[in-house]
Amino acid sequence: MTGFLLPLIITLAVQVQASLVVFTPPILAPVAQGDVGVSAAAVGLVTALVYVLSVPSALFSGKAIERLGAIRVSQLCLLFSSCGMALMAIPNPWVIALGALIIGIGYGAVTPASSTVLADKVPGGLRALIFSIKQTGVPIGGAIAGALVPFLLVLVGWQSAAIAVALIGVLVIAAAQPIRRGIDLAQPYPAARRGGGLLEPLRLVFSHARLRELAISSFAFSGMQMCLGTYLVVVLADRAHLSVSAAGGALSVAMVAGIIGRLLWGVLADYGFSSRSVLGLLGVMMAACAVLITLIDNTWTMGLIYLLSFVFGASAIGWNGVYLAEVARIAPPGQAGSATGASLAMTYSGVVVSPSLVWLTHAITDSYASGFILVGLLALWRGMVFFRGA
Repeated sequence: MTGFLLPLIITLAVQVQASLVVFTPPILAPVAQGDVGVSAAAVGLVTALVYVLSVPSALFSGKAIERLGAIRVSQLCLLFSSCGMALMAIPNPWVIALGALIIGIGYGAVTPASSTVLADKVPGGLRALIFSIKQTGVPIGGAIAGALVPFLLVLVGWQSAAIAVALIGVLVIAAAQPIRRGIDLAQPYPAARRGGGLLEPLRLVFSHARLRELAISSFAFSGMQMCLGTYLVVVLADRAHLSVSAAGGALSVAMVAGIIGRLLWGVLADYGFSSRSVLGLLGVMMAACAVLITLIDNTWTMGLIYLLSFVFGASAIGWNGVYLAEVARIAPPGQAGSATGASLAMTYSGVVVSPSLVWLTHAITDSYASGFILVGLLALWRGMVFFRGA
């Protein structure tokens, strides 16, 4: 256990901060829209821009990890994320868009780097659980965003809140530095030394039936996850007339549920059911929640809203650890980082498409319902695929 405990703590901290940066703009949007001059619904485009550059970043991550080491790559990821977050403090749509793209450069390589650190250190019987623990960094970061950012909004305003989130990233970079040399120099990276071009990881994934199936499903699941993170606060403020603080509380509930879900699903995948059965169940759950969120209005009680947020978070945010552990298990020996990076290229593509689809349907219909139903149907389809092959 001790052999991977320190790397797990480091990768978890990096994942928390990267997630905090990604989930901050949707919370700033309802307050910042007056200064920026665009509707809060346009935050879906900001999220899409983050992931536009996450795709090539994930594909390039294997080469970067080979040259620099996984911890150094993680530090650079946070540096890009902090710089992009700082740019978002400037109330100009074009500067905010540039900030989103810079965040994407950093975000794309975070998970491949952490998977590379852990792939050869974690015992097979604990793989899904440990990867799920590491991936709880995403909902932990979202939960911190839901609790911290509204507090900062009241205390110092939205621009200073963005700067504060950026500075937290600098602190995490500094905290990782003392242990970087020992971890990076001791970690072999045989996959990246095999050669091949930038598209070689994609060829690896799409030539392998099970890896291809996981990658395509992650497109649907990640799109649903990011629609939840991007639009929950905005939908609750718009349809249920909640304050940003109350809506941020619902986001925190969803993120906490994601933490619990990632651990629970990891245990079930290791000890109770197959990974495919667990992923199939989660696809059905998140699809049902996507339909229910379209029914929210100001007659819903806070208890009911928080309950739906909990179930939605447990499913739409809870799937990643089982998915990444399965990718690492199926990947050829020594190629976990490359396989993860290529799979995440599909994952991030879903994050680009789905929030943009919700934004587009909202622009056409002035409603979030059609977009959420479409994304939910896609998740349902991929969930049923897992049941078929379980």
